[in-house]
Amino acid sequence: MAELRFDDRVAVITGAGRGLGRAYALLLASRGAKVVVNDPGVSMKGDGVDAGPAEEVVQEIRAAGGEAIASTDSVATPEGGKSIVDAALDSFGRIDILIHNAGIVRRGSLKELSCEDFESVLDVHLRGGFHVVRPAFPRMCAAGYGRIVMTSSINGLYGNANVANYSVAKAGLIALSNVAAIEGAAEGVKSNCIIPAAVTRMSEGVDTSAFPPMDPELVAPAVGYLAHESCAVTGELLIAAAGRVARAYAAETPGIYQPGWTIEQVSEQIEAIRNTDQRLIFSPVPSGHIDHLRYSFAMASKG
Repeated sequence: MAELRFDDRVAVITGAGRGLGRAYALLLASRGAKVVVNDPGVSMKGDGVDAGPAEEVVQEIRAAGGEAIASTDSVATPEGGKSIVDAALDSFGRIDILIHNAGIVRRGSLKELSCEDFESVLDVHLRGGFHVVRPAFPRMCAAGYGRIVMTSSINGLYGNANVANYSVAKAGLIALSNVAAIEGAAEGVKSNCIIPAAVTRMSEGVDTSAFPPMDPELVAPAVGYLAHESCAVTGELLIAAAGRVARAYAAETPGIYQPGWTIEQVSEQIEAIRNTDQRLIFSPVPSGHIDHLRYSFAMASKG
């Protein structure tokens, strides 16, 4: 198979100064992409500013013969998101690929988590995704081409203790990606989520001594595929963890139809309602929400 390259493509990657984002930036640049390396250089809690990480990645890319510029704007505000996209337009004249990877962590149980810590994490992850998608999406549609990769998490799928803010944000990014996939389907724009697992700064405080190799470079090829023009999927979730690449998806059971229900009848039928022997998968694109309704309505019409 011929090497999949990104010649003449322009990629914006948020949170690209370290960890996963750095791995994505270096990989795409090595395959010919012009890269906007966005990273304000904050701590894992979102404090402080340091232009060093973004600039260091830019210098790595340039030293290897690639093209890149640094952006230190924050995705946490609409103005910051617009400035990040404008950096690509001003320097390279276009934006073909948007990878939203920026993130912070502020831990706390539901009993203790402050509103400030909840909002701060949503500002970077979830609102940050919107802040960069919103200015990039119309440009992609006008050009008839675009690839969007949102970073979700297993926490967004299954939840996790002490990170309600992070879990909520990562779940919301799945919905944002799905809407971009639906609205972009007729205009050459594809949007998917990566659900990565790697040992990075975000792993601080977690005992990783028994983990298999989990370098960011193991995740980067899956992101590279989702960002490439040959990507054959949209509105989907790819998992990349410890060398495993898999698809995650929402599913429904066929369920039970009755023309009317009581609380007692739901209780009596709950095991049949929950039976997963025959799973239903309604993909967001082209019409998952309509397919869901059609299935439900068909059961009612046969009842």
